[in-house]
Amino acid sequence: MPHDHPHPHHHDHPHGHGHNHAHGDHLHSHMHHEDEAADLQVLATQFIDGFLQASDKTSYLKLAGVPFERPSKDGAKALKLIDVELKTDWQVGTASPSFGSRELSYLPFPGQMVQERTNMSLIYVSMDEKSTLDIRDFLYQRKQEIEE
Repeated sequence: MPHDHPHPHHHDHPHGHGHNHAHGDHLHSHMHHEDEAADLQVLATQFIDGFLQASDKTSYLKLAGVPFERPSKDGAKALKLIDVELKTDWQVGTASPSFGSRELSYLPFPGQMVQERTNMSLIYVSMDEKSTLDIRDFLYQRKQEIEE
């Protein structure tokens, strides 16, 4: 299900990037999680736009490194990519818990604040299993691979 922002990913990783860490000094910077989430949302938006414009959707996915098979939960059989699902939502308001009440504080948005959100999911199946991979998770994994 699409969200206002991509999933915040909290992955610790070793800092053995070939830098000299004799004194524990980092000579490179890391993005804050909020910045990383915003960056990931931009990547996802661009990826979806490219997919929609591609005349050969299969080739687009192959060039992007999207796996057409993934391991199943038990590893016995590979899941096959069969569908790319796009879902568009429009956020027309917000609701949040009210202080000291079980009621929601609701704020409908004026027209100019209504935002469209499109998300993509990759659907994999086998005879026994169905798995959905959110495109933001895929892009996050690819980004981590590229940065290593």
